[in-house]
Amino acid sequence: MSTQPYDLVIGLEVHVQLATQTKLFCRCSTRFGAAPNTQTCPVCIGLPGALPVMNAHAYQLALRTAVALNCEIPTYTKWDRKQYYYPDLPKGYQISQFDLPMSRDGWLEISDPQERFAPKRVGIIRAHLEEDAGKSMHDEVAGKADSRIDLNRTGTPLLEIVSEPDLRSPLEAKTYLSELKLLLTYLGVSDCNMQEGSLRVDANVNLHVHTDQGIVPTPIVEVKNMNSFRAVERALTYEAERLYDVWLETGRRLGEVPKQTRGWDDQAQVTRPQRSKEESSDYRYFPDPDLVPVVVTHEESAAVRASLGELPAALRLRLQTDWELPAYDADVLVNQGPAAVEYFQEAARESGDAKKASNWIQRDVLRVLNEEGGDIRDFPVTAARLGGLIRAVDEGLLPGSRAAEVFARMRETGQTVQEVLPGLGIVAVDESELQSLCEQLLQANPKVIADVKAGRRQALGSVVGQAKKKNPNVNPATVQQICLDLIDRMP
Repeated sequence: MSTQPYDLVIGLEVHVQLATQTKLFCRCSTRFGAAPNTQTCPVCIGLPGALPVMNAHAYQLALRTAVALNCEIPTYTKWDRKQYYYPDLPKGYQISQFDLPMSRDGWLEISDPQERFAPKRVGIIRAHLEEDAGKSMHDEVAGKADSRIDLNRTGTPLLEIVSEPDLRSPLEAKTYLSELKLLLTYLGVSDCNMQEGSLRVDANVNLHVHTDQGIVPTPIVEVKNMNSFRAVERALTYEAERLYDVWLETGRRLGEVPKQTRGWDDQAQVTRPQRSKEESSDYRYFPDPDLVPVVVTHEESAAVRASLGELPAALRLRLQTDWELPAYDADVLVNQGPAAVEYFQEAARESGDAKKASNWIQRDVLRVLNEEGGDIRDFPVTAARLGGLIRAVDEGLLPGSRAAEVFARMRETGQTVQEVLPGLGIVAVDESELQSLCEQLLQANPKVIADVKAGRRQALGSVVGQAKKKNPNVNPATVQQICLDLIDRMP
């Protein structure tokens, strides 16, 4: 079979643990890291006679997220039992939502500052609430397999966000996940810690192969066990190639074989088969008889929408329009979170130069935070003091060549630029003194004058160097400008 072009088709299912103190239907703690099976009760492990009660805070966080994702919010939603057996699901069913989810038909816009793909709106099929299962832990010691179950996670509130199959590359998938995580962080609904299982991703992927007979869709595969966004990108890249090889070998189309679930082995960089995927009918959904439906009025949804504040997409646009930042700068700052954006805005106001403030934050402030950790709100060089440093350079009070040195001292001491300068031997040069110095140097370098008049402005480099030797505190840019003005006035 000859090589055929194909489109990669990706839909993502994201499970987000909501930031509640207690579980979805009982009062057990959701704190991470407790000893196994110490955060359980008759309700979350499904003992006979135990009755669930909905956590209103979990529903409010889910509603906040659904509204931010531009979803339709129905006034009536209910709970359903999803029946299946697995060792970490002690009740034998999961309380979820089936035909009447709490939200549906939303969207999330994604774009790439490097313009590697066109901006697009990714559809959200639904975002619904459900309880988490427990955690199976498998180990092998001395050739013997050992499996244990920790039920602490059982009953933790999950928001499952299901996208339309609108993504067409691993890069788009990674960008979608990054934007979704950023939105959830701004909303404050989850810590999104993938290492602790607060955010988990499954990908449904297949190919649309272009043939002489038209587009042929291949069977869908669900990929699991991806523990980072980079792993998602790698897994999808691998799976696209594997699916195409399988299609070349078998020619199988969508619907001819059951949906397969495969797990990503990050160490081996391959996916491995796990099981055939169940269909919705296999779960035998039916309304949970122990839980009442939930009613949300239009007024309540509108109130949530009004309380959201400025979200990442709008914030990026405002940084580009109000502060005239490039798209890349706006993206970097917004991705650091609301505190970083506020730090930038204060530094920009204080310095009077938004682009320079952005450059300093990206090059110096974020570098230190990445290397040493910490929160930008506790950074020893406050936004106002960083703005003062930038302004001192622009006003000629501080040579640009020594700005990094001054920044380091400000970080060590927590002092302002004015307090740091004397200790480093940096003093402002009197304007008349600088004018006199430039006149002397030009008089001693007639060839430089001739070169500049002939259009070779770079010849002033030698004069600037001589000025720095005579007085290390002079600002090279100021020296150059004074010399140019003097030469322009010469006959």
